[in-house]
Amino acid sequence: MKKNQLGNSDLYVSEMGLGCMSLGTDQRKAGAIIDRAIDTGINYLDTADLYDQTVNESIVGQALKGKREQIILASKVGNHLQPDGTWFWDPSKNYIKEQVKASLLRLQTDYIDLYQLHGGTIDDPIDETIEAFEELKQEGIIRYYGISSIRPNVIKEYAKRSSIVSVMMQYSLLDRRPEESMLDFLHQEGISVVTRGSLAKGFLTDQAKAVAENKGRDGYLSYSSNELKTIIDDLSKTDLANESLTSTALRYVLHHPAVASVVTGASSIKQLDDNMSAILHSNALSESLHEQLQKMTKEMFYTNHR
Repeated sequence: MKKNQLGNSDLYVSEMGLGCMSLGTDQRKAGAIIDRAIDTGINYLDTADLYDQTVNESIVGQALKGKREQIILASKVGNHLQPDGTWFWDPSKNYIKEQVKASLLRLQTDYIDLYQLHGGTIDDPIDETIEAFEELKQEGIIRYYGISSIRPNVIKEYAKRSSIVSVMMQYSLLDRRPEESMLDFLHQEGISVVTRGSLAKGFLTDQAKAVAENKGRDGYLSYSSNELKTIIDDLSKTDLANESLTSTALRYVLHHPAVASVVTGASSIKQLDDNMSAILHSNALSESLHEQLQKMTKEMFYTNHR
């Protein structure tokens, strides 16, 4: 599988990563999915302390025993879990530096390749947050850091004031907000994008029609239920250069040079295999097909957090 440089770091991530949130809490099943991902060329795994109330990190750590050096491991911090399972936003230096120790124990490793702030607001103590990540880098506990955010004002502050190498953001054919300004801006700044939600909860997969029937009653983002069905029908009738809709959806987000990896979740080996096949057996989109797909979907804009 092709690997792309993450920002200006020395990390090269597979163009499809495994989002671990969907793995579930069965260690054996999750471990089998992770093993298959590694065997088929994925080297980028993304988890977070919040997923399954820290259990996900423990499952990933156990599954990576003896394989840690093969993987670029990413986790996230900032959601302060409480004993009752609730959480509150805490981007403080003290919390970040304390929580990373717990994450390392759960992940059974002594370093995290990419540590990401799991959100962020413009009212945060941003300099203090950056200081925490920079100190962790100097201490060798993390190799690089980034943020997971869809807030343009927050992203621009970190791009200006920190040494982030990546931004994780929602981006798909049905959520084209990053195209407004974020993708070009981050590419110019030498910061990579790692995408999530690129299959739009299944609306951009080869099972799209069935998904629309089951989950499309409330629409998706600014798309009504009827608009979703129309677009899915139009896409099924479009010459996609003999590619599946899943392939086309993944290749669409990878088309922009800012995007280093598209992170997809998997709750079964079959789901992982389907996504892997869509990437491994497809080609980059032509400019003409990319433009055609843009004409078929909505140009969207961020309305908040400007």
